[in-house]
Amino acid sequence: MTSLRNQIKERVLWWAISLVCVAAVVTARPAHAAGGALDLLYERTVMTAADSRCQLFSPPIGAALNAARLQARGAALRAGAEAETLSRTEQRARAAAAAADCRSHDMKVAASRVRTGFDGYSKLARMNYPGEVADWKADRGVSREGARWKLSQSGPFGWDHLQFGLAGQYGPPSLTAVAVFADGASPYAARLIMRDVKRTSGPYLDTRSRGKGGKLSLAARMPPRAASRIFQAEWRGAAPALLLPANASGGWSFRFPDAAIAAMADLDPREAMIVEFVFSGRKGDVVRQAHVEIGDFAAGRAFLAASWR
Repeated sequence: MTSLRNQIKERVLWWAISLVCVAAVVTARPAHAAGGALDLLYERTVMTAADSRCQLFSPPIGAALNAARLQARGAALRAGAEAETLSRTEQRARAAAAAADCRSHDMKVAASRVRTGFDGYSKLARMNYPGEVADWKADRGVSREGARWKLSQSGPFGWDHLQFGLAGQYGPPSLTAVAVFADGASPYAARLIMRDVKRTSGPYLDTRSRGKGGKLSLAARMPPRAASRIFQAEWRGAAPALLLPANASGGWSFRFPDAAIAAMADLDPREAMIVEFVFSGRKGDVVRQAHVEIGDFAAGRAFLAASWR
């Protein structure tokens, strides 16, 4: 127990100083980046697990801590850490938390440092989660005018434009796709295509298809269709004004089942998924595809969590 207390003291002291250093870790050299991100993942997993068992933090602090943990996990994967290494790191962290005394002085000191470090972070209304190709923008604010984007990624696909993510007004948001089609076309259906984690052992990353700056294109981050899972939109309608891209006068909105949110959160941040819009054509269906980078979707979702509890 003494060695465990010393371990927690040493790690938490360092950890409290580096609470929000994931961005710096990602820009470091790969070997250093993976090690630094794994250290952050260990520290944040220890305290997240301890919070779950000992009820250490308020919901906003707990949500901020969990979001930071997921950010560190994503940073470690992008820096080249193997999934097995992450799993062992998380197991060690949970074991350390399980062995600690919830009422001990050391745990109280560690929890106090977390509260101090995350107090300001937990009160932030907006966060930006940079990706390799696209960013997720999180917003915990509430609008009286109607549903708006809580966590979103946007960008062009061909001549068209996609806004995708979590949208809502009060309570848990819904997974939504809003598309503006340059030719005014009207899709009759939409679907999400992503890797099926139960049928695969990891992400498909075609390293032969590197684009500008040596980055993989989003298309090169997709699994074969046979290894994919498909979610059909459960609602279709005209897009509300607050969900449209800037300067757009109209578009189509599709809402997807909540199961798709959990499925996205389970994916590797290096992966991509596809939003397919289906149109009626003279010779059958016509499909237009938009790619979405998974990135730190799970971290952004955790960041939002405290706002609807």
